[in-house]
Amino acid sequence: MTAWQNVYIGLGSNLSNPEEQVLKALESLKTLPESQWVTHSKLYFSRPQGPQDQPDFVNAVALLKTRLSPIALLDKLQALEQSQGKVKKRHWGERLIDLDILLYGNETLNTQRLVIPHPFMTERDFVLLPLAEISPDLTLPNHSKIKDLISELPEGFIMSDQTAEKSREK
Repeated sequence: MTAWQNVYIGLGSNLSNPEEQVLKALESLKTLPESQWVTHSKLYFSRPQGPQDQPDFVNAVALLKTRLSPIALLDKLQALEQSQGKVKKRHWGERLIDLDILLYGNETLNTQRLVIPHPFMTERDFVLLPLAEISPDLTLPNHSKIKDLISELPEGFIMSDQTAEKSREK
């Protein structure tokens, strides 16, 4: 039996009430087989990383423990995306829901289907800030510290977080 691994999943949406889409996906993650729910970050509202002619995104990061292999987990995440109605229209484009494996324990993997750690995670504040929120002392497999990576980010995409958004509504 595979040992339990801490797995960080990045979530993002910018279509059909993105906040609701991310919350729905977070609930779906709690039902994954051979997995235990741990926690998730608050929601972050961010500008698109890719093409700018699309709506803004809602992002979050979830932490779970799993006994699924990385590829089995990828299969389950893709099934969740499909069940929620994901259709990929263009690279870095609009998404009803996007579920990415960011980290799988301290493992590294580089296959045609899956690269772990996620190849762009260190360049994205909408990944690093939610990661730091739920695991502030996290160190990547290459020994980089999340806090150091955040301080080195050249550009930010986050416009606000859930707390700021809710306080503006009052």
